Amino acid sequence: MAIHVQHLTKIFDTQKAVDDISFSVGRGEILGFLGPNGAGKSTTMKMLTGFLPPSSGKIEVCGLDVTTQTKEVQSKIGYLPESNPLYFDMYVIEFLDFAHQLQVKSSQNKTQRIEQVIEMVGLGKEQHKKIGQLSKGYKQRVGIAQALIHNPEILILDEPTSGLDPNQLADIRQLIRDLGKEKTIIFSTHIMQEVTSVCNQVIIINQGKIVANNSVEELQSQVNPITKIIVKFEQAVEIDIVRKCNAVVAIESAENNTLFKIDSENPLLTKKSIFDIAVGGNNSILTLQEESLSLENIFRQLTQ
Repeated sequence: MAIHVQHLTKIFDTQKAVDDISFSVGRGEILGFLGPNGAGKSTTMKMLTGFLPPSSGKIEVCGLDVTTQTKEVQSKIGYLPESNPLYFDMYVIEFLDFAHQLQVKSSQNKTQRIEQVIEMVGLGKEQHKKIGQLSKGYKQRVGIAQALIHNPEILILDEPTSGLDPNQLADIRQLIRDLGKEKTIIFSTHIMQEVTSVCNQVIIINQGKIVANNSVEELQSQVNPITKIIVKFEQAVEIDIVRKCNAVVAIESAENNTLFKIDSENPLLTKKSIFDIAVGGNNSILTLQEESLSLENIFRQLTQ
């Protein structure tokens, strides 16, 4: 495992910000870390990176103990905090040179590495500009670039797409996907579409506790085992015939009994029955689709 967390707790005075959480992230996985504001996401990320000591519990990163081997762990992690602290008066290439000096002991191949990272995050045309002149999207790229400069095995990105426009969002998501081919990534977000399109695994945290830890598909089946099937026949079908389909829980009809919305406990069995109806009645199926509970609805159910 790239990251292994056991019974992690963080207490500030009387507030328990993170409450006895445990999880693991495999090598090469992209983990989406979700939760309402104040749920404990940023606190957990700061403990993973060694910037904040836990009150109790254990964190291992690449087999190293974060508490006792902090420097070794930090050499393996690239971190983009939520605030993305940058020096606006520095030029992009100047800032990355500075970040390399801080993170890498040897200056050998420094120029080559800076060029690689600039190309990787798409900063080629902006590298000779001052950071303060850049758009929010390019500033985020600079933040990701500094997190990558020492070629870490793990990236921890705290809300890397916050405040970006749709085009910038798409670019940063694609960048995260590309980076995920070689690195383990944990990133927090409030954008559900990001998680469904990018992540292998999802953790939802609420009031310091993990309330879900699974793939999006498995979360959907666990939270709501009912799948809605929408089918439109070319010719009308009696609703009682459709009601007899296997695994049907509830049914609605519309458009003169040509359109049906069916709640199913087993969509595969239900769809087989629908095809049997079409074949037996010499009818045609014009559309057939499934609708599962969206991640946004799951998030609201688990955190409200």
